[in-house]
Amino acid sequence: MAVYTQVSAEALGAFLARYDVGALVSAKGIAEGVENSNYLVDTTQGRFILTLYEKRVDAGDLPFFFAMIDRLADAGNPVPRALPDRTGTVIQTLEGRPACLIEFLSGVSLSQPTPAQARAGGAAMARMHAALTDFAPTRPNSMGVEAWPQLFEQCASGLDSIQPGLRDRVGSALGRILAAWPHQLPTGAIHADLFPDNVLMLGDEVTGLIDFYFACTDVRAYDLAVMHSAWSFDGTGTPLDPAVGRALLAGYEAGFGLSAEERAALPVLAEGACIRFLLTRAWDWINTPADALVTRKDPLAYLRRLDWYKNNRNAFA
Repeated sequence: MAVYTQVSAEALGAFLARYDVGALVSAKGIAEGVENSNYLVDTTQGRFILTLYEKRVDAGDLPFFFAMIDRLADAGNPVPRALPDRTGTVIQTLEGRPACLIEFLSGVSLSQPTPAQARAGGAAMARMHAALTDFAPTRPNSMGVEAWPQLFEQCASGLDSIQPGLRDRVGSALGRILAAWPHQLPTGAIHADLFPDNVLMLGDEVTGLIDFYFACTDVRAYDLAVMHSAWSFDGTGTPLDPAVGRALLAGYEAGFGLSAEERAALPVLAEGACIRFLLTRAWDWINTPADALVTRKDPLAYLRRLDWYKNNRNAFA
């Protein structure tokens, strides 16, 4: 989450007047994340999330995201629905941006999950995949493997400003990963961004899965690899207790299953996840406006993960 677009109290009050949610009490910008502008909104009747969709999110993709969330909610998954106004309209316009009012879910995001919490997170992904096995709508992965070469070229001139030699290191790793990519694995609707900050928990219980704006149709095991790369390390890219990664995989496998082919492909899928987030973080690091209320994320944290996966090929055994 982040704030790129400022919303005045007057504009927000007029926006909320379209809904049966009471009058505006307070609104606070949320700085975490990098994709959209988000506000925590309190009214006389409750608490909500206001999201304004910025340039990286295509408004034409929103119906896919909302259909996916509705399917998950109908199956009992803890996901936040976008709320319709009195006319049944879900996607509004606010301050020149597509905007939605979204349910607020209780819970906290973890910075360093325990093995028990990681197992619960893996099980939550398993339930999500199970609920989406016959989900018909599709959306290409705009940040998938086919996009990485172009993204690399767009970032290349600035990579060495982040760390000397980074351009050559990333280019070499990218070529190796592209050559080994397992395109033949089962595909389906995936979250593609299930970091700890997109999973809300109370104790060891998952109370919310949020931020579906990278959701797409792609290799299902890649979703698990993304999650492993996010949950098994701290914010600097330093590995946590290996039991965390093992518990995550165990929770997923118990709930949904993992074929021998999928497990064998997890090392290269995890390295691919590292490339994807290294490059998008690098792009944001180089291009984020100086006056944006947003927390930039360190690309080098994913370089450290990439090196770890390269040197620990048995991590998924």
